[in-house]
Amino acid sequence: MMWLWLGAVVLFGAVEVATAGLVSIWFAIGAIGAFFAALGHLSVTAQLVIFAAVSAVALAMTRPLVKQFGRARHVPTNLDRVIGRTGRVMEKIDNEAASGAVYVDGKTWTARSAGGEPIPAGARVEIEGMEGVKLFVKKSEETAEVVS
Repeated sequence: MMWLWLGAVVLFGAVEVATAGLVSIWFAIGAIGAFFAALGHLSVTAQLVIFAAVSAVALAMTRPLVKQFGRARHVPTNLDRVIGRTGRVMEKIDNEAASGAVYVDGKTWTARSAGGEPIPAGARVEIEGMEGVKLFVKKSEETAEVVS
């Protein structure tokens, strides 16, 4: 059985190396525990119990690390910077005519009305979404200065 467990360590280790995330390291650690149990001439049942217990303990102990390092590093994009911001309509927004432009965050963007209603030039709008390089906006109730 010790050769079987040693093979399991190698197999789980190879799967771990071949994948981008932590998927089998816990089983490799559990197989190491079972390997030592096999060296100690314990029964196959005891080896399986040790494999499962050590794998579970390894998972429980590394879970906080996996959560911490597993989070994607968030890199702000133009989408993140303009969604929820207030802009000024530079060119009348008319979805039917497929026209409209909004100035926000120092840039002029192609824009469409999120609700479908035309929005006149000079109006303040709030950016609700983005599709490609096109902003979807709604008329803003805000009377404060436009953030640019």
